[in-house]
Amino acid sequence: MPESDFIFDHVGITTTEVQPQEDWVEASKIWVTNPRNHPEHVEFLRYREDSTVPDAVRYNPHVAYRVKDLAPHLAAEGVEILIPPFVVGDFLEVVFVGKHGMVFEYMRYLKDGWFGN
Repeated sequence: MPESDFIFDHVGITTTEVQPQEDWVEASKIWVTNPRNHPEHVEFLRYREDSTVPDAVRYNPHVAYRVKDLAPHLAAEGVEILIPPFVVGDFLEVVFVGKHGMVFEYMRYLKDGWFGN
């Protein structure tokens, strides 16, 4: 796969503390921060008690990559789909997978933006 098809985006870390400039994701019942606003590209995720996000994602950090197509990352050997592909807002399609003993997020941007920004 060409290097330009696989670009580091951020590291996601669970927190229980309210963060500045959080955005609400109703489908997952979580608040998230924009990793573009953090100098080390950290995304903080704060889960509401009734969030349906699986424990493997909820209680582990994840590394996120921008990709042009999610399909090759779902079909790779040793991949466990933790959260099937879904669309965030109207700008991003994501999937969370487990492989190599850790959690990865693959992101396909549908347009520029972050929750309407």
